Amino acid sequence: MNRTIAIVGLVVAAVVLAAVTAVVLNTFASGQRVMSDEQREARESFFGSSTELPPIKKGQEMKPRW
Repeated sequence: MNRTIAIVGLVVAAVVLAAVTAVVLNTFASGQRVMSDEQREARESFFGSSTELPPIKKGQEMKPRW
């Protein structure tokens, strides 16, 4: 009987911990600031533009030619 109560208590504690973690992570994710223009320009110069790539032409290969 005591073992069953302990197991149920651990399961409930795990569920509560998971719920609290999800709420905290969602709070931090929604509080992210928007990038400034300077940060956006630096990001685009390092990673490239955020625009979509042009469609692949017919017969063009996807892999690089070595």
